[in-house]
Amino acid sequence: MITPKPVVLEGHGVRLEPLSEAHGDALIGAASDGRLWEFWFIAVPPPEGMKSYVADALKGQRDGHMLPWVVRDVPSGAIVGSTRYHDIVPAIDRVEIGHTWYGTSRQRTHVNTTCKLLLLGHAFDTLGCVSWSERARRELRASGESSRRRDPAARDQLTAQELQIAQLAGEGLSNREIGQRLYLSHRTISTHLYRIFPKLGITARGELVGALASGQSAG
Repeated sequence: MITPKPVVLEGHGVRLEPLSEAHGDALIGAASDGRLWEFWFIAVPPPEGMKSYVADALKGQRDGHMLPWVVRDVPSGAIVGSTRYHDIVPAIDRVEIGHTWYGTSRQRTHVNTTCKLLLLGHAFDTLGCVSWSERARRELRASGESSRRRDPAARDQLTAQELQIAQLAGEGLSNREIGQRLYLSHRTISTHLYRIFPKLGITARGELVGALASGQSAG
């Protein structure tokens, strides 16, 4: 049975620090980067609601079904957003990742992918969570069937450029956007992804974040 506890996770210039009441003002500053509370599709409170937002998250932590963090950009030292585990169910080794938001200037950057890698790595490698795919494999084995297991070191087969492309694609960037970022044509990016998918044992873009987290330690 998993026992999630507040912990600092760090990698690639991003640090996840356990949320505390002292972070309220810094989170207001992060949310003010783009006035995120004005967007209906982002669950970020206005400045006057941040104290309650933090209190609710910490209550969820005390109740055992949430584990919230603030996201700090290490080079600048600035708090740039927040994320958390939620709907934690220790009895079945399950956590979900969500309640994630970043200031506008940090959106569509490496920050989101890094946070997901840190959180997934911690969940699988440190806490011992069991993925739905592993749960399904166990059920298949029990029924006499089998499925292909992804090599946990698959990401190590990627070149540095392939890894960078995979991370950007995992953030949701299109081939054209990745090409513009790396000064490559979108056709070249497509060719790289065609080679990356089988190396990671995946068939869809949406599987990239989980595949890149496979075999990684948490910070």
